[in-house]
Amino acid sequence: MEYIDTAVMESLLAQRDAFQQKQPYPYASIEGFLREEAFATLCRESPSPEEMELENRRRAHGQQTHQRLSLQVVPATEGRLSSHWRNFLAELRGPVYLDFWRQMLGLPRRRPVLLSMHWHYAAAGASVSPHTDARRKLGSHIFYLNTPADWQEEWGGQTLVLDDGGRFPRHSAPTYDDLQLVAASTVLGNRSFLFAQTDHSWHAVRELRSPPGHLRKVFIVVANRLSFQVLSRRLRGKDPDGFRLR
Repeated sequence: MEYIDTAVMESLLAQRDAFQQKQPYPYASIEGFLREEAFATLCRESPSPEEMELENRRRAHGQQTHQRLSLQVVPATEGRLSSHWRNFLAELRGPVYLDFWRQMLGLPRRRPVLLSMHWHYAAAGASVSPHTDARRKLGSHIFYLNTPADWQEEWGGQTLVLDDGGRFPRHSAPTYDDLQLVAASTVLGNRSFLFAQTDHSWHAVRELRSPPGHLRKVFIVVANRLSFQVLSRRLRGKDPDGFRLR
């Protein structure tokens, strides 16, 4: 099975100039990046919550703690995945998807792009406070793994694009009242959300309003540059996010 719909990818690449010029930072809410059969299969075969660890890590710069279940893609994790998920990961690591990142961001063809990947599941009451990502990150591609059978748009979970007007340093903790809402992604219907990391790429997820037993599920692909931090972690047997590879 092929997982990425190459026609959708090519359509995005044809609009990459508009993507790069988007304000307040480059972003795209994408429909159908995965083939429909692949999307249904990956949703059905996603890791169970029991395989995940509760992430309740204090965030830097005074930002609100993010509470969610998390599972990092590392060799020990991959061995427990379905064959379809392993094949999808291989496709993401292949030259076509990596070159897609380079072209969307306007990078040279030989520029290293190092991927790190993880699942996040979150229940009612969880949120993601406004923040920008680490400088080692080039950008993120968020795949939403819910269907109308287990989620509704009114329960939340949309990724919000926020504009600080260039007023806040990245190492700060502005509130929603400090930021302007520019756009919100859609979470149902084989949707994903791609954005580039900048010093002002503020984004967030408001508190979830789902009933008990329902989880917001996302799979996130992070494109990292070969920074000193990433290289140092690799030499110590860790992925770009700092998780041990062995």
